[in-house]
Amino acid sequence: MIIVVQRCLKAKVTVDNEIISQIKSGLMLLVGINKGDEFLDADKVVDKIINLRIFNDEKDKMNLSVLDTKGSLMVVSQFTLCGDIKKGRRPSFINAENPDTGLLIYKHMINKLRDKGINTVTGKFGAMMDIELINEGPATFIINSKEL
Repeated sequence: MIIVVQRCLKAKVTVDNEIISQIKSGLMLLVGINKGDEFLDADKVVDKIINLRIFNDEKDKMNLSVLDTKGSLMVVSQFTLCGDIKKGRRPSFINAENPDTGLLIYKHMINKLRDKGINTVTGKFGAMMDIELINEGPATFIINSKEL
């Protein structure tokens, strides 16, 4: 799994000109699920994300997690993170998991986040979405489950 984690002041997802979810302070998670990813990959990234100390404390030092700040999570599927652009000019998506399996892993990840008591909202899996984000910092991190 490849996750782009963005600390945000607010985020919003729109599908067909309708707002389907939004958060205030927290994290925007763009989630790419590769072929071969399993529930264990989701479990590993969930643990990393919720404990990642990327929010500023009273001394303006990155020392707090989303759990500490009681922030929210916006989880959006983004298979293009699995795209291979090494050859040619058009991305290849052969590394992306098939949608049925990808959806199962995506839902597993969301359920794990919610089980931790974190307000977690989502985009619409497989849909064309418009995402608005105010990235705070900016603070953006990339997590690869195979490197955890």
